[in-house]
Amino acid sequence: MEEITAEFLPYRKTNRLLDVGCGAGNLLQAARKNGWDGQGVDVAANSLKHIRELGFEGFHGELEKANFPSQHFDVVTAAEILEHLAEPRLLLQEIARVLRPGGLLWTTTPHARGLSGRVLGIKWRCVWPPEHLQLFSVAGLKALLREAGFSGLRIRTTGGNPIEIFHALGARKDAPKTVDNYFDRVTTGYQLNESLMKSRPRRAVKEVANSILNITRLGDSLKVFATR
Repeated sequence: MEEITAEFLPYRKTNRLLDVGCGAGNLLQAARKNGWDGQGVDVAANSLKHIRELGFEGFHGELEKANFPSQHFDVVTAAEILEHLAEPRLLLQEIARVLRPGGLLWTTTPHARGLSGRVLGIKWRCVWPPEHLQLFSVAGLKALLREAGFSGLRIRTTGGNPIEIFHALGARKDAPKTVDNYFDRVTTGYQLNESLMKSRPRRAVKEVANSILNITRLGDSLKVFATR
């Protein structure tokens, strides 16, 4: 997380950062270590209670109802949020409003045209209604961001979970299809990433794999840097 927030340094002017869907506050804590004055927004009351205990300001509810001033933040982050929204354009337009000119939106969302999506089809755990309402391609997400008022778009396709692919391809046809009862892609993904970060050779393997996934546009995650 600190590596992610370190990339925001060129956009620092007011020193204000907003994390939409802040959850447990992990990104906010990483941003604080890199000198940012972070705030959070989340629809979950427990999340807001937790980040306030950590010393952060926060708003309980949707960003559109927070009434932040226009052009207020240097950086707005929204990790794994867009896929849950029926109208993601509305959120992106509000983010564009509260970002200062030249400010940064950093967001991540599953990649519909990544390796797992292509190989597994509807067996991919990101095809998960009613939790996930949207899945984006690179072209589709770029079009949406431009319509919402963003430019300077840089999108990387990285990451993947081979464990999920092997598991799904070898699974029984009558197995339940929900994430909770069948396969936890998030937990296994974190475990794989943690394993790859344990040594320099493993980190090098991860970097090479992500480079290939980005060049081929086959990564399972879309990682977006977009300027206002």
